[in-house]
Amino acid sequence: MKNRGLPSLLVLLLLLAGCSTRTMEYPNDDYGPARPVDVSHVPDAVPRDEPYSKYGNPSSYTVRGRTYHVLDTGEGYREKGLASWYGLKFHGRRTSSGEAYDMYAMTAAHKTLPLPTWVRVTNLDNGSSVVVKVNDRGPFHSGRIIDLSYAAASRLGVLGKGTAPVEVVALQVEKPATVAAKAADARQFPLWVQAGAFASEANARLLLHRLEGLSGLQGRIRPLEQLSGRIYRVWLGPVSSEWQLQQLTKKLPEWGIESYRVVQ
Repeated sequence: MKNRGLPSLLVLLLLLAGCSTRTMEYPNDDYGPARPVDVSHVPDAVPRDEPYSKYGNPSSYTVRGRTYHVLDTGEGYREKGLASWYGLKFHGRRTSSGEAYDMYAMTAAHKTLPLPTWVRVTNLDNGSSVVVKVNDRGPFHSGRIIDLSYAAASRLGVLGKGTAPVEVVALQVEKPATVAAKAADARQFPLWVQAGAFASEANARLLLHRLEGLSGLQGRIRPLEQLSGRIYRVWLGPVSSEWQLQQLTKKLPEWGIESYRVVQ
């Protein structure tokens, strides 16, 4: 007598194998590129005011029988625990915020912080720090508090071991009213263009050196003290006219700088 249940079982197994949601994944089933990629030039994420994702911020959600409650704000958030990372298995897939996951960008996944939130992640084993944009949900494994992109994990020295003890601190974001007030004022030249901000002074100087060579302009490193620690801002200039500013800002995306700020 034929086993009529076998085809149904095979179909079910195939459906589970093809499931793309991160909540179905288990530890150690992800991987990086066949050859290590140098991501030392990838700048830290720059905190900026963005609306919260409508798609990625339900008041609560349930994964594997456990319910998580999304925070109203990341203000004051600070936590220690294990960091892990995810790579090629999810590269290009949609994150919980609706953005495509880019393993070579400075991003991360968190279970309860609102999307997006910018956080400083410090590896407690080696003291290295990065700033990442939280735009995804996870990790859903016991003891882990944040899932880093391949780039962020590489910069922190997490790739080899797979996990590392970290401290995660939410960063403050400049409010729209402040930005609007600055824009309302007539520009006074000379001024500067902030092309990046880093938790590491060494990484800030690497970007500064590259941009000085590409632009022919001088630059400077401007430290900024925050409650969560020091950030090293990369300023390029001085820019002496509106025409020069327009030419520079047209070139920045070609040089890999998608986010910048005009400063006095």
